[in-house]
Amino acid sequence: MALGKVTVNNLNLGQGSFDEIERTALFLGVGDTGKGSVIALNSQSDLDQMLGANESQLKTQVAAAQANGGENWQAWAFPFDVSDDWKVGLDTAMQSVSPELVAVCTPALAANDLDVAFAKAESIRTSLGRRVAVLVATAGIDDTSQTWSDYLAAQAAIVEPVSAYRVSPVPLLHGNNLGELTGRLCNRAVSIADTPMRVATGPSLSLGSVANDKDGVPLDNAILSSLDALRLSVPQTYIDYPGTYWGDCNLLDAEGGDYQVIENLRVVDKAARAIRVLAIARIGNRLLNSTPISIASNITYFSRPLREMARTVRIGDTEFPGEIKAPKDGDIEIVWPTRNTVEIYFKVTPYNSPKSITSNIALDLSNAG
Repeated sequence: MALGKVTVNNLNLGQGSFDEIERTALFLGVGDTGKGSVIALNSQSDLDQMLGANESQLKTQVAAAQANGGENWQAWAFPFDVSDDWKVGLDTAMQSVSPELVAVCTPALAANDLDVAFAKAESIRTSLGRRVAVLVATAGIDDTSQTWSDYLAAQAAIVEPVSAYRVSPVPLLHGNNLGELTGRLCNRAVSIADTPMRVATGPSLSLGSVANDKDGVPLDNAILSSLDALRLSVPQTYIDYPGTYWGDCNLLDAEGGDYQVIENLRVVDKAARAIRVLAIARIGNRLLNSTPISIASNITYFSRPLREMARTVRIGDTEFPGEIKAPKDGDIEIVWPTRNTVEIYFKVTPYNSPKSITSNIALDLSNAG
C-alpha cells in the first residue's frame, strides 16, 4: 500500500543576468579627506564635499573623469597619505567593491613600479577571480629642468623594459590626463569595444593647460606620437579640426601580443567574467557530461555571454555593431581530458575599427558628356 506524494522543486538553470562591472573605476591616490575609506561617486557627486575643498592628487584625476564620464558615470575613490602604499589601499577597497578599471594617481617613477602594478592585477585575478586593467600615471614634464628630449628619454626608461598586458601608463602631460582617459573609457555613450580614439565620442573635456618644456617649447603632435610609440596613452589633436581627442589606450603587452590596446582586453575580460559564473553553476552538475547531446547543449549554454555581447541594433539604414562578432560553429569547444575534468575553449572575435584612414581622390577629365 502507498499514499500519493507530490513534490514540486524550483530548478535554477542559470539563465539570469550577470552583474555589470564594466565602465566602473576605482581611483587610488593621495587625498585630502576620507583617507583609508572607499568613497562612492557618480556624475552628480559634489567633489568638494566628497573629496575635500582643497586640490589633491586624487581629486584632480577624479574631477577629470567625472567631466568625461557622461551620464550615469560611476566610480569609487580611495584617498590615502603620501607615505601609504596604493597596493594596500587596493586590497582594502577590493573587499567592498569590484571595478573594471583601477586608476593609480601616484605617478610611476621607474619600470619596477609598472611591473608591480601588473603583478598586483594578476594576483587579483588568480586569488579573487576578478579581472582589472590598471591605468597608472607617470609624471608630467618638469618645465624647470627638462627639455622634451629629456622627457622622452625619462619616459622610455620607465616603460621600455616592461611587459605587462594589464597595465597602461598615462603621462600627466596636462596634469589630469589619467582622469581624462579613465572617464572616456567609462562613458556609457560608447561600447567597451570602442577605442578611446573614437572621434565621434566627442572631444576631451576640462583637459588641463598645454605643457611647455624648460625652453618654453609647447607640447606638440610630434612629442605625442613619440610617446605613443613608447606605448604610453596620450591625447591628440587634428589640424583644422577643433577639439582635443585621444589616441589608443596602449597596454604594455609584448611585441606581437593580442592585448596591445585596451579594447581587446576589455571584451575578453567581460566574456570571462560571465563564463566564470556559468562554469561555477556547472560544478558537480551532470547536465554537463561527455555525451554528444550534453556537449551540444552546453555549447549553447556557455555561448550565451558571447551571443549577448554580439547583439546589434539597426536604426533605419544604420547598423550599430555589438561588442564582438556573433560566435559561429567551432568557436566553442568542450573537451574531457578525464572523467572529472572539463576544458572549454572560446574564440572571441572583435570587429575591425579604422585607426588610419587613407582617401584617394582621382580626377575624371573624360569627355563622357
